[in-house]
Amino acid sequence: MSDDLILVGRVAGAFGIKGEVRITSFTAEPLALIDYKTLLREDGSPALTLTGGRVAKGGVVARAREIETREQAEAARGLQLFIPRALLPPVEDEDEFYIADLVGMTVVSAQGDLLGHVRSVRDFGAGDLLEVASPAGESWWLPFTKDAVPEVSMAERRIVGVRPDETE
Repeated sequence: MSDDLILVGRVAGAFGIKGEVRITSFTAEPLALIDYKTLLREDGSPALTLTGGRVAKGGVVARAREIETREQAEAARGLQLFIPRALLPPVEDEDEFYIADLVGMTVVSAQGDLLGHVRSVRDFGAGDLLEVASPAGESWWLPFTKDAVPEVSMAERRIVGVRPDETE
Protein backbone atom coordinates (compact mmCIF):
# COMPACT_ATOMS: atom_id res chain seq x y z
CA MET A 1 0.00 0.00 0.00
CA SER A 2 1.21 3.48 -0.78
CA ASP A 3 1.98 5.75 2.18
CA ASP A 4 -0.08 8.37 0.34
CA LEU A 5 -3.30 6.36 0.76
CA ILE A 6 -5.35 6.24 3.97
CA LEU A 7 -7.88 3.49 4.75
CA VAL A 8 -11.25 5.18 5.33
CA GLY A 9 -13.74 2.32 5.09
CA ARG A 10 -14.62 -1.24 4.17
CA VAL A 11 -17.63 -2.60 2.29
CA ALA A 12 -19.67 -4.61 4.81
CA GLY A 13 -22.14 -6.04 2.28
CA ALA A 14 -25.43 -5.35 0.58
CA PHE A 15 -28.32 -3.27 1.89
CA GLY A 16 -31.74 -4.00 0.45
CA ILE A 17 -32.40 -5.34 -3.02
CA LYS A 18 -31.47 -2.37 -5.24
CA GLY A 19 -27.68 -2.52 -5.07
CA GLU A 20 -26.96 -0.25 -2.14
CA VAL A 21 -23.86 -1.11 -0.11
CA ARG A 22 -23.23 -0.94 3.63
CA ILE A 23 -19.84 0.63 4.31
CA THR A 24 -18.13 0.55 7.67
CA SER A 25 -16.59 4.00 8.06
CA PHE A 26 -13.22 4.60 9.70
CA THR A 27 -13.69 8.37 9.59
CA ALA A 28 -14.82 10.58 12.48
CA GLU A 29 -17.78 11.70 10.38
CA PRO A 30 -19.20 8.74 8.38
CA LEU A 31 -20.80 10.92 5.68
CA ALA A 32 -17.32 12.19 4.78
CA LEU A 33 -17.10 9.04 2.64
CA ILE A 34 -19.85 10.41 0.40
CA ASP A 35 -18.02 13.73 0.11
CA TYR A 36 -14.84 12.00 -1.12
CA LYS A 37 -16.91 10.52 -3.99
CA THR A 38 -14.25 8.27 -5.59
CA LEU A 39 -12.78 5.75 -3.19
CA LEU A 40 -9.70 3.78 -4.18
CA ARG A 41 -8.37 0.25 -3.83
CA GLU A 42 -5.17 -0.44 -1.92
CA ASP A 43 -3.18 -0.25 -5.18
CA GLY A 44 -4.58 3.23 -5.94
CA SER A 45 -6.98 2.16 -8.69
CA PRO A 46 -10.63 3.31 -8.49
CA ALA A 47 -12.88 1.10 -6.36
CA LEU A 48 -16.23 2.85 -5.91
CA THR A 49 -17.70 6.16 -6.98
CA LEU A 50 -20.34 7.06 -4.40
CA THR A 51 -23.34 8.93 -5.76
CA GLY A 52 -25.29 9.33 -2.53
CA GLY A 53 -25.92 7.84 0.85
CA ARG A 54 -27.04 8.19 4.42
CA VAL A 55 -25.69 7.47 7.88
CA ALA A 56 -26.38 3.98 9.19
CA LYS A 57 -25.20 2.12 12.27
CA GLY A 58 -21.40 1.95 12.14
CA GLY A 59 -21.07 3.76 8.83
CA VAL A 60 -23.13 4.57 5.76
CA VAL A 61 -25.52 3.00 3.30
CA ALA A 62 -24.55 4.26 -0.15
CA ARG A 63 -25.16 4.00 -3.86
CA ALA A 64 -22.12 3.39 -6.01
CA ARG A 65 -21.91 3.93 -9.76
CA GLU A 66 -20.17 0.55 -10.17
CA ILE A 67 -22.82 -1.47 -8.30
CA GLU A 68 -26.33 -2.00 -9.65
CA THR A 69 -27.54 -5.22 -8.00
CA ARG A 70 -27.65 -6.84 -4.58
CA GLU A 71 -25.39 -9.60 -5.91
CA GLN A 72 -22.74 -7.08 -6.98
CA ALA A 73 -22.98 -5.40 -3.56
CA GLU A 74 -22.51 -8.75 -1.79
CA ALA A 75 -19.54 -9.56 -4.05
CA ALA A 76 -17.88 -6.30 -2.93
CA ARG A 77 -18.00 -7.38 0.75
CA GLY A 78 -14.60 -6.89 2.40
CA LEU A 79 -13.35 -4.37 -0.19
CA GLN A 80 -11.12 -1.88 1.60
CA LEU A 81 -11.59 1.74 0.58
CA PHE A 82 -8.83 4.36 0.56
CA ILE A 83 -8.39 8.03 -0.26
CA PRO A 84 -5.26 10.06 -0.98
CA ARG A 85 -3.82 11.45 2.25
CA ALA A 86 -3.83 14.94 0.70
CA LEU A 87 -7.65 14.98 0.93
CA LEU A 88 -7.58 14.73 4.74
CA PRO A 89 -7.70 17.89 6.82
CA PRO A 90 -4.52 18.65 8.78
CA VAL A 91 -4.41 17.58 12.41
CA GLU A 92 -4.98 20.73 14.47
CA ASP A 93 -4.82 19.48 18.05
CA GLU A 94 -1.68 18.00 19.60
CA ASP A 95 -3.82 15.18 21.02
CA GLU A 96 -5.27 14.19 17.62
CA PHE A 97 -3.65 11.59 15.41
CA TYR A 98 -4.39 9.68 12.27
CA ILE A 99 -4.17 5.95 12.98
CA ALA A 100 -1.93 5.51 9.95
CA ASP A 101 0.60 7.83 11.58
CA LEU A 102 0.72 5.76 14.78
CA VAL A 103 1.37 2.41 13.09
CA GLY A 104 5.08 1.65 13.05
CA MET A 105 5.98 4.12 15.80
CA THR A 106 8.50 3.03 18.44
CA VAL A 107 7.11 2.44 21.94
CA VAL A 108 9.46 3.08 24.86
CA SER A 109 9.09 3.08 28.65
CA ALA A 110 9.34 6.28 30.69
CA GLN A 111 12.99 5.30 31.26
CA GLY A 112 13.59 5.01 27.50
CA ASP A 113 13.69 1.19 27.30
CA LEU A 114 12.39 -0.24 24.03
CA LEU A 115 8.99 -1.90 24.50
CA GLY A 116 8.25 -2.50 20.82
CA HIS A 117 6.55 -0.96 17.79
CA VAL A 118 2.89 -0.20 17.11
CA ARG A 119 1.56 -2.97 14.86
CA SER A 120 -2.05 -1.76 14.68
CA VAL A 121 -4.68 0.38 16.40
CA ARG A 122 -7.99 -1.29 17.27
CA ASP A 123 -11.22 -0.42 19.03
CA PHE A 124 -13.11 -3.47 20.28
CA GLY A 125 -15.78 -1.27 21.86
CA ALA A 126 -14.08 0.02 25.00
CA GLY A 127 -11.73 2.58 23.43
CA ASP A 128 -8.65 2.55 21.25
CA LEU A 129 -5.90 0.00 21.92
CA LEU A 130 -2.41 -0.02 20.46
CA GLU A 131 -1.18 -3.47 19.45
CA VAL A 132 2.50 -3.40 20.35
CA ALA A 133 4.88 -5.95 18.83
CA SER A 134 7.69 -6.52 21.33
CA PRO A 135 11.32 -7.03 20.21
CA ALA A 136 10.85 -10.75 21.00
CA GLY A 137 7.97 -10.88 18.51
CA GLU A 138 4.89 -11.41 20.69
CA SER A 139 2.21 -8.72 20.79
CA TRP A 140 0.46 -7.06 23.71
CA TRP A 141 -2.22 -4.38 24.03
CA LEU A 142 -1.68 -0.85 25.33
CA PRO A 143 -4.76 1.30 26.07
CA PHE A 144 -4.51 4.55 24.11
CA THR A 145 -5.24 6.77 27.12
CA LYS A 146 -3.28 9.61 28.77
CA ASP A 147 -2.40 7.32 31.71
CA ALA A 148 -1.04 4.51 29.56
CA VAL A 149 0.39 6.76 26.81
CA PRO A 150 1.55 9.98 28.47
CA GLU A 151 3.55 11.17 25.46
CA VAL A 152 3.36 10.88 21.67
CA SER A 153 6.13 12.54 19.66
CA MET A 154 5.22 12.59 15.99
CA ALA A 155 8.52 14.31 15.12
CA GLU A 156 10.54 11.52 16.75
CA ARG A 157 8.03 8.77 15.78
CA ARG A 158 8.10 7.70 19.43
CA ILE A 159 5.43 6.85 22.00
CA VAL A 160 6.08 6.68 25.73
CA GLY A 161 3.99 3.79 27.05
CA VAL A 162 3.22 2.44 30.51
CA ARG A 163 2.91 -1.29 30.00
CA PRO A 164 -0.01 -2.80 31.96
CA ASP A 165 1.12 -5.29 34.62
CA GLU A 166 -1.03 -8.08 33.17
CA THR A 167 0.91 -7.95 29.87
CA GLU A 168 4.33 -8.56 31.38
